[in-house]
Amino acid sequence: MKRRWIVVWLTAGLGILILFSVWRRIWLHEYRMHILHQKHALYQQPVTNIVWIPPDTHTIPHTAEGDLIRYGRLLVVHTARYLGPKGKIAHISNGMNCQNCHLAAGTLPFANNFSLVASTYPKYRARNDRVETVAFRVNACLKRSLNGEALDTNSREMKAFVAYLLWIGGQLHANSSAGSRTPTVWGAGTEKLNYLKRAADTNAGRMVFMTYCQNCHGRHGQGLWVDSTGEYQYPPLWGKHSYNTGAGMYRISQFAAFVKNNMPFGTSYLHPLLTDEQAWDVAAFVNTQPRQAYRDLKYDWPRIADKPVDYPFGPYADSFQEPQHKYGPFEEIEKARANISVKQQ
Repeated sequence: MKRRWIVVWLTAGLGILILFSVWRRIWLHEYRMHILHQKHALYQQPVTNIVWIPPDTHTIPHTAEGDLIRYGRLLVVHTARYLGPKGKIAHISNGMNCQNCHLAAGTLPFANNFSLVASTYPKYRARNDRVETVAFRVNACLKRSLNGEALDTNSREMKAFVAYLLWIGGQLHANSSAGSRTPTVWGAGTEKLNYLKRAADTNAGRMVFMTYCQNCHGRHGQGLWVDSTGEYQYPPLWGKHSYNTGAGMYRISQFAAFVKNNMPFGTSYLHPLLTDEQAWDVAAFVNTQPRQAYRDLKYDWPRIADKPVDYPFGPYADSFQEPQHKYGPFEEIEKARANISVKQQ
């Protein structure tokens, strides 16, 4: 009799554990979906958008191709160690790393991640008025953001960059190929911030920089160089070792969006510290500081009507002057362009 009751209790206990396990799985799934919906609601994105989960680096195959992918990731994370002023391979860049702008090796949402590279390249880009390959885009970053020289497209380093970029977004590319359309990925690129009703204020931006940025990037925006590693622990925000005037970050909409969701260090897109106004103002302040000029700037945006509203160099197809294109207000420019488009139809 006693043994039978033990069996009954054990059976009942096992049943309860199974039920609890099933309930827990259902609850966790619902909780994750709840969080996901909250994220989408926060950024007013439809929940049909894909939430990209970067592949685990442990899944990179132990093959020659896998070795190339791993090397490409190292080049993204530690660009300066290989291609910087004290680089092991070449001395062709300013000491910054690719992941200074593409955080966590290009895997974080709203931090210029690489989710769509494999799905969208080769693609037409108006800045150069041509179809660009992945290799062309990598060299553009080397020449602009890293104020350096282009790599030989047949070099092992370029092949590694391309291999990593195609691997990191490979599953999305496979999905889009099967569905014959490019996926819409939540968190790709950076958040589009609302325009200010005024011009961005460089004096207010200076105060934001002194309060939130100078502890890491230095009082004079010089960054923190670590000689023993041959790279910056915190990148310079201006000066000869920072990005030049041809870089995407030199447009204040790009800089403001990046810092809003990622800076100061430790900030996330779910818990931003800066307001939109602070982000715009500090972007204006930083991009007012001296930096290297991009030598091929005259070739950018050959079709001037395609220039973004915050592109800071004329000539323009509209009647607004360079200061407003650099600091805003930008809404007036967009409205004027919309009116021109309507009249031309």
